[in-house]
Parts: sequence; structure tokens; C-alpha cells
Amino acid sequence: MVIGLASPCMPRQCKMYVMKLAYEVHGSGPTLVLVHGLSHRRQAWDPVLPELTSHRRVVTIDLPGHGESPALPPGVPVHKATLDAVEGMLDELAPDEGRAHVAGNSLGGWVALQLAARGRVASATALSPAGFGTSLLDELLIKAVFRGSRAMARSNRTRLPAMLKNPVLRSATLVPFFGRPWRVSPEAALADAQSLMTNEAVDLFLEQGFPNEDVPRHMVPVTIAWGRRDLLLPVYQARRARRSYPDAKVVVLPGLGHVPMSDAPERIGMVLLAGSS
Repeated sequence: MVIGLASPCMPRQCKMYVMKLAYEVHGSGPTLVLVHGLSHRRQAWDPVLPELTSHRRVVTIDLPGHGESPALPPGVPVHKATLDAVEGMLDELAPDEGRAHVAGNSLGGWVALQLAARGRVASATALSPAGFGTSLLDELLIKAVFRGSRAMARSNRTRLPAMLKNPVLRSATLVPFFGRPWRVSPEAALADAQSLMTNEAVDLFLEQGFPNEDVPRHMVPVTIAWGRRDLLLPVYQARRARRSYPDAKVVVLPGLGHVPMSDAPERIGMVLLAGSS
């Protein structure tokens, strides 16, 4: 693991929230930075790494308040602290390339799209990105799933290791997030549950939301891919994403869920390589 230090504040911004974030580098080629979703860790991308590292220099990061990265700064809007931290690292993560390609899932997809709107990346690929809910019901669904999953994990804290070794119970627990939950290992499922129980960013994002920046007329290439079996951010939200990013390539992935990397690593690898070409 390498620890990165975010670069100084951009001139157009009054202040950027700079912090050290944990990241790992894999493979060689053009740099592709992968950003995980809410309450996940950089290891969420492990299933798809074999599909990428022969073609890309892949950097997986832990967002603020996640994994091995430091806690979110107090008193700062969570979306600003998160976006600033990732933007501040880009020059360091791709020092010889000018701009890195960035891809993300869920919260990470939102980050990738915001960086594209700022013109800070070579391309952006977003897998089921947050921020495109169409109604109050969409908002309530996200809150219910995260808070319900957290309550379940906490109430079964001591039994979780045994429960998640059972493929039926593991699949039932993970079905809101994965289209093929039986493919998630017990170890990964337990790590995700432990993160969900303690992650302070979850409640902050659920309360503060995912504001979208104005999209400029001419943008870098953008790909938005959505799992048709996404139960957390239903696929109809892709229509709003298409309206917000009219020049983006929008792809619907049959059979895949909200976190599709372990659902179909080869297919997601193809999406990420095409989006960062």
C-alpha cells in the first residue's frame, strides 16, 4: 500500500480539504483511478483487477472515512470533503499523464462524474452513480436499505461470521446490493458489514445528499453503466443521468446489481476499459 498526499488547492477554489488517503497501485499502462461506493473499501474492486491490470495502471483508493483513510474533517459538508480529497490526489496518482481516467461505483460514480464536470479527468466511467434519484421514494429507499442493513448487522454482531459463511443467509443479506450475492466471499461480506456498522459517512451522505455540479457544454468522454437488477438505485434513474449528461454513453447491464464488480468481473472490466480508452 502507498499513502498519497493530496495536492494544493486549485486556484479557482477558495479552499480545498486536503488529507492523506490510502491507495494501492496495480499493473501498468494509462492510469485508471477506481473509486468505491458508500461504506465500501478499495478492495471492492479486487474481483475486476485481473481484467484490467494488463491494460491499465490501476489505482484503487479508500475514500475519507473509509478503509484505511482518515476520518472526515468535522464541520465540512461530506460531499465537498470527499470530492476535494480525490481531486487533490489526481496529479500525484498520474504524475506523467496530465489527467487520469477515473471510474467509480455508486458514491464513487458520483465522484467520477463531478470530476468530469470540473474537467479534471481524461474520462469518467460511472457504475450506478448516486445523485440521480427522481422522487422522495427513491431517497427513502436508500435510507431504509442502509439503515435496515446496519441495524441487522448490529443486532447480529456476534453471529455475523457464522451467518455469512452460510451461502443462503449471505445471499439474503447482500441481495439489496448485489445481483449475484452468492459470488461474494464470506470474508468480503463480513468486512463490508463491519464497515457499515461503524462508518460515519453513511449517515452524513444520507442526510446531505449528492449535489451535482453544472455540466459544461463540452466535456471529457463519459460512460454511465447501470445494472438492470439494481435494487438500491433502480435502473430507471439512468434516464435522469442521460438527461444530465446528454453526450454520455449509457449502458444497461442485464442481470447485474448495484455493486456489479463481483457479479460479472469480465463484463465490468470491458466497460471500464472501453470507458477509459
